[in-house]
Amino acid sequence: MVRGWEPPAGPYAPGHRGVDLAARAGDTVVAAATGRVSFAGRVAGRGVLVIELAGSGAPPLRTTYEPVRALVAKGDEVVAGRPVGLLEAGPFHCAEGCLHWGLRRGEAYLNPLSLLRRGPSRLLPVFGVPEP
Repeated sequence: MVRGWEPPAGPYAPGHRGVDLAARAGDTVVAAATGRVSFAGRVAGRGVLVIELAGSGAPPLRTTYEPVRALVAKGDEVVAGRPVGLLEAGPFHCAEGCLHWGLRRGEAYLNPLSLLRRGPSRLLPVFGVPEP
């Protein structure tokens, strides 16, 4: 990860509304979760891909990927882990190549890393590990 999630203090406050993942132009971008493409096009000169996540409630969760040359079109169903685009050459957001990955529910920005399954949490005793 080149840059992590930095939630803004308010809707128009500074922050980093996603994470930047190290990547190179031409790298394959895969869907983080199963869903339907709600946008695949250009915004401010760069390729943007938005996927509404299946079964994520109302309003649905939406993942965003940029700068990406989409291999899918609006309305296409996508499956987690399957290719959805290729990283475009920059410079755009990072000095070196990177994928900016975001997550939103409605107008609220969320940390996209929350979508990654990291396994169950394990609590440790406060005062050390008990003897067997």
